[in-house]
Amino acid sequence: MPHLPKTSLVAKARQTAQHYSSGEDRPLGAYLAGIAIYSGLTTGLGLVARSQRRPLPTPAPFEVFLLAAATHKLTRLVSKESITSAIRAPFTEYKGVAGPAELTEEVRGEGVRHAVGELVTCPFCLAQWTATGFTYGLIFAPQATRLVALTLTAVAGSDWLQLGYTWAQHKAKAKG
Repeated sequence: MPHLPKTSLVAKARQTAQHYSSGEDRPLGAYLAGIAIYSGLTTGLGLVARSQRRPLPTPAPFEVFLLAAATHKLTRLVSKESITSAIRAPFTEYKGVAGPAELTEEVRGEGVRHAVGELVTCPFCLAQWTATGFTYGLIFAPQATRLVALTLTAVAGSDWLQLGYTWAQHKAKAKG
């Protein structure tokens, strides 16, 4: 196999990124770094769990629901809620209110800053990282993980009840 010079690989990567992005600023290198970090963390934690001979969890259907609801709530809390805007502020710009206790923010910056901004403002993107955290939590600290998941699931349920109550109030006012 012929050895390609480093400059040739870098040039090829830049050419690919430029072709892919269609003139838009897409931080593909930062995305790749995020993939590498995620892969490294999950591989590292997996190796630690294996070396400690920790059993893999076998969650019951209720536990899967619990973790799904907790993942949903934690990702919304981090990516959208007003209270966590200080975490997102270095990567975003405030644009307005999106709904009850949620904000609209625009990602700013370039490269890693932009990629992190996309991650911390996207509940769908954060869900993978969050669910992975809960999964490893079940391996290393199952009781604490279940307690945190239970708390977040209760808050998610409360959110739905609050929204339902507000909807019912608006319906009653519209009728009367």
